[in-house]
Amino acid sequence: MSSKSAQNISSKNKCFAIAMFFIVGISYTQTKSYGQFWNETQFNRTINDKWSAELDLASSYSSTESSSNIFHKNIQRSLRGWGHYYLSPRWKLSSFIAYFNNKDVPEIGQFESPEWRFALQGIYYFHKTGYTLSTRMRMELRHMRNADDDYENVLRYRQQIKYIKPINSKVLRSGVVYAIVSDELYFKSGTKVTGESFFDRNRLNLGGGYLFTDDIQVELTYANEFLPRNSGNQIVNAASLTLTFNNLFKNLSKKFLHKNEEVINED
Repeated sequence: MSSKSAQNISSKNKCFAIAMFFIVGISYTQTKSYGQFWNETQFNRTINDKWSAELDLASSYSSTESSSNIFHKNIQRSLRGWGHYYLSPRWKLSSFIAYFNNKDVPEIGQFESPEWRFALQGIYYFHKTGYTLSTRMRMELRHMRNADDDYENVLRYRQQIKYIKPINSKVLRSGVVYAIVSDELYFKSGTKVTGESFFDRNRLNLGGGYLFTDDIQVELTYANEFLPRNSGNQIVNAASLTLTFNNLFKNLSKKFLHKNEEVINED
């Protein structure tokens, strides 16, 4: 190879390196990061051996460009009702209807967008000794108001894989601490309200949980979300707190009824 050819190749490599550095630099400057806090309370009610119902209450808070406080702005509140069907020990089929109040928060590029959401979901469990691995498939229909005050329908598909490992026991039961790791990919149809990109986001969760009883548990996790957006990519680092109560009112009724019976017997 001649020295002239070598110089041309070297010049091209330098130009390529400069171009890549420039592109990466622009992408980085266009990416905005926010800290958030998500909390959810779940109430589950067993109906029979095959069916159960669930009610979820949730809210989200976020930092903004003017404040790093993750509780600076309340950005969303939601109410969701579930129906669960246990097809087999490995398959759980579910459906929900929900209302999301996405609030007007210009500091993070969010406009007021009330949303009704409907979903069909299936979870397949790989039950193993000492841990549980599951994969979740969910199809959502989101009926959302856009910036022009018109409502649009958005289809979104979500695929999650989740790993749960009990720490001080081989099974999940009262008094057990457990670790959680999950990752979820989101894909959506292109609309004005959510943008034209097919890939919606990726969500990684790391954390743990504790069962106070067989019917009461708490989970605290760290969530990292990457959201590609037309106006600039976003990265969300969130602390997530979830409280779960199984058959709460049924258990309370039994407890008070038992106390009343004890009082009657003493008299």
